[in-house]
Amino acid sequence: MKKVFKNEKETLVFAEKFAKKLRGGEVVALIGELGAGKTVFTKGLAHGLGIKERVQSPTFLLMKIYKILDTKYKIQNLVHVDAYRLSGAQECVDIGLLDWLGRADTVTVIEWADKVLEILRGEKVIKIKMELGDEEEERKIEVIGK
Repeated sequence: MKKVFKNEKETLVFAEKFAKKLRGGEVVALIGELGAGKTVFTKGLAHGLGIKERVQSPTFLLMKIYKILDTKYKIQNLVHVDAYRLSGAQECVDIGLLDWLGRADTVTVIEWADKVLEILRGEKVIKIKMELGDEEEERKIEVIGK
């Protein structure tokens, strides 16, 4: 499925709806160039999961864990990783990412996932390719898998 979104708001709405389909254990692997909308997508995903706090890319922290406080959700954690500054997958292992991958109460979203694909396995890995569109605010998003 490949879609074109005219602006940031459309990307946010798409990601919110996408979040409603998640059941826990998924790894959302965001792949795309700088400015393609990976963090915007993650903000929409977080909002769709009921997270109220401000979501920013954890570029310098590498990994941020958001608690989902609404007990109606089976999903209780959103783990947000930014692999932009990483030299490889071992650094994700070193920060404890493997402890979170595939957990039934957790959704993991990884920006710049192409840098760490070798540690992302299983049927619950959803690759999302993001590209700049033809117009300034336009983005192209392709969901690969699931």
